[in-house]
Amino acid sequence: SRSLSTISRRCATRKPSGASPVISSFSSNSIRSSLFQIRMSSTEAAEATEVKTITPSPRRVKTVDAEVSEDPVSIKGWVRTVRKQKTLAFVEVNDGSSMSGIQCVLPFDAIDEATLGEIENLTTGCSVHAIGNIVKSQGGKQSVELSATSLRIVGSCPGETFPLAKKRHSLEYLRTIAHLRPRTNTIAAVARVRSTLAGSIHAFFQDEGFNYVQTPLITASDCEGAGEMFRVTTLDTDNVESLPRAKDDDGNELPGVDYGEDFFGKAAFLTVSGQLGGETHACALGDVYTFGPTFRAENSQTTRHLAEFWMVEPEMAFADLTSAMDNAEAMLKSVVGVALD
Repeated sequence: SRSLSTISRRCATRKPSGASPVISSFSSNSIRSSLFQIRMSSTEAAEATEVKTITPSPRRVKTVDAEVSEDPVSIKGWVRTVRKQKTLAFVEVNDGSSMSGIQCVLPFDAIDEATLGEIENLTTGCSVHAIGNIVKSQGGKQSVELSATSLRIVGSCPGETFPLAKKRHSLEYLRTIAHLRPRTNTIAAVARVRSTLAGSIHAFFQDEGFNYVQTPLITASDCEGAGEMFRVTTLDTDNVESLPRAKDDDGNELPGVDYGEDFFGKAAFLTVSGQLGGETHACALGDVYTFGPTFRAENSQTTRHLAEFWMVEPEMAFADLTSAMDNAEAMLKSVVGVALD
């Protein structure tokens, strides 16, 4: 307070010519407030520069890569089954990386109170986050298991109404629960194989020096010439009377719709092939390939006909039949080899 009084007297007595009267009216209260703000700013700056120790979260591993570890790891996935006993609980968790998933063992005397409470709410289908050490399994169905010390429910699920039981379901039944069928072994395995095949196709052509070309999905060209194509239109087909009618040069109505008034000004369809686009690019880039969805409107219910599928179409400039056959053979060997591995 003595130093503040001295500063106040100096501010009041030292008044240079032309100085603002505000300077001469400084009070000890205003100076004390200013010094308080300075001290606060210094404290905040010190706290901001202080190095804080942050405990790193356990490394997340995929169940397909699970190996015995000394350090805790993190497993995230969806519950397949739950078995509760007097002293421990067994929870099978699948994260989508393999068909079997991993068994999490939770001894009641080695987990925290929060985990004990979560075990009571565990149901088939809920998503969880488990932490623990991967150890050798004492059972014969799996080589390793997670000795969990912590488990948290990320997303709950009503187990009594969950439609997927641990049994084989027919494909017809799975079509009725399309939002859950990727969790079954069959559909999940198909998805993983398709992912591997698609990645290996791209890798092969990229290694061979091909350029990847994306051809249009909506087109006015009938590449195959068969005519079985899905039409794309913005016209109100529910109101037939409102559809614009085609007319001849004299203005007389003709059978059919005038697609000149449609979105693209002409009839448009979903593509049946990217071949035409691939050929035009091959005449400029050399070796190219297209790989994308194609659509066929053949009204056939056999397993040999698909309404939608993905097709790879390489186009090579200055190629003969032998080089085309060699390319196709090498691609099949490469792709199948990667899938088998």
